[in-house]
Amino acid sequence: MKRIVRILSLSTIIFCFLMISVTHVQAQDTLQYSLDLKDVVSLAIEESPSIKYAQNRNVNYYWRWKNFKTRNRPQLVLSGTLPDFNKSTVGVTQPDGSLEFKQVTNLSTSARLALNQSIPLTGTYLYASTSAIRFQDYNKETIDFSGSPFSFGFYQPIFAINWLKWQQKTEPLVYDEAQKNFIETVEEISLNTVYRYFRYLMVQTNYNLAESNLKNSTNNLKIAQTKKELGKISENNFARNQLAVLNAQKSLSQAKMDLKNADFELKSYIGLSQDQKIELQMPLDITLYDINLEKALEEARANRKEGSEYKRRLIEADRDLLNAKRSNGLSATLQGSYGLSNSAQSFAGVYEQPERQQTLRLALSIPILDWGQSASSVKLAESQRDLVLYDVNKDREDFERSVVVQVEQFGLMKDQLITAKEADKVSESGYQIALKQFQNGEITITDLNIALSERENAKRDYIRSLQTYWEAYYRLRILTLYDFDNNQKISYVNPLGAK
Repeated sequence: MKRIVRILSLSTIIFCFLMISVTHVQAQDTLQYSLDLKDVVSLAIEESPSIKYAQNRNVNYYWRWKNFKTRNRPQLVLSGTLPDFNKSTVGVTQPDGSLEFKQVTNLSTSARLALNQSIPLTGTYLYASTSAIRFQDYNKETIDFSGSPFSFGFYQPIFAINWLKWQQKTEPLVYDEAQKNFIETVEEISLNTVYRYFRYLMVQTNYNLAESNLKNSTNNLKIAQTKKELGKISENNFARNQLAVLNAQKSLSQAKMDLKNADFELKSYIGLSQDQKIELQMPLDITLYDINLEKALEEARANRKEGSEYKRRLIEADRDLLNAKRSNGLSATLQGSYGLSNSAQSFAGVYEQPERQQTLRLALSIPILDWGQSASSVKLAESQRDLVLYDVNKDREDFERSVVVQVEQFGLMKDQLITAKEADKVSESGYQIALKQFQNGEITITDLNIALSERENAKRDYIRSLQTYWEAYYRLRILTLYDFDNNQKISYVNPLGAK
């Protein structure tokens, strides 16, 4: 009997444990997260599909920069052919000028080890190499070796533009532009998140208002039903209460649909699971920043990609003009080499008393008659350079003006936000008073609907003011790439580029 009791007790404990576990899992599934604006922006920056795309786009410039940095370092290259077999019939010119066809069968292998180096300052290309060739003739049954134990050479354009030198000027600016553009893109993702956050918040507020209105309308209808039974309310006023309930039900159904759509859009953008339940908090903890215009302009000039972009565009304009002048005049290249070479019937023999070999070559090109093509090319390049100067100056003025306008607008939005907040408080208080007066029979339902409309409009206007304020703040961050909250430059590290 005792054994049966113990078994029953153990079964009861296990059953209770399982029930507790199931309840805990269900509670986890229905857990709702309360998120504020900073939480949602942080999620978008870390997990959104947009940030993944921005990181992958930025990583291309990272590897371009890495490639540029290694391009001018010494390159050790091993090249060759292994094997090169040839069996064919070829024509051999005889001493008397006739052509005699003969069957040839041979096998050759070659290898060359070269150390190459470019000098950006002068545009010179240098190399040092060693090479060897093995040639086997199957018809003559002979094997010969040849090679160059050591060879040194150079290639030097004389009047042409030094592209390596210009790349040293432009590539750092291109990389700097890409890094600043990445930060700007992340801030644009933050701004887009702010827009979706407040859209969700507005819909969520409409849903809460609709729920509250339906609850109050239902209570009012119950009161009206009692008054009707006592003969203290007309049929017309009772019908208006019924209509108010129906309108509230319709508004709640529409709010549910809008909330579902906004929920899907926000979660998709910030990379949050669609199964996760969230509730957004009203961002009431606001610092009303006083932005100094000169500080904003200083940070915008230093942090935005436009600063590097303007420099690069001017440098490229000067480069293209110089290239037009150099390409239409005297051009020359100087090539030279010095080394040792030899041939022998054994591989070791190639390195025994090799002969010196040296070359020096100067190639010239001078245009004599081009029907004005050279002069027109230079004039075209000069015109394009002047146009770039004009565009850069105009773009710089427009950019700085946009910063000024944004700072001025941001200052005005603070006053609007304070006014909207006060109006929201007043309208909420007015509605609660009107609701009590209506329930006490002191005012009509028309007066109550007016108070309700004023309450809803003030609430929505306050949310719109909050949205306008925060969007303006994040636009200012984009224009300056400066965090006015922490008083520091904005920076983000691309995890893909840091590998």
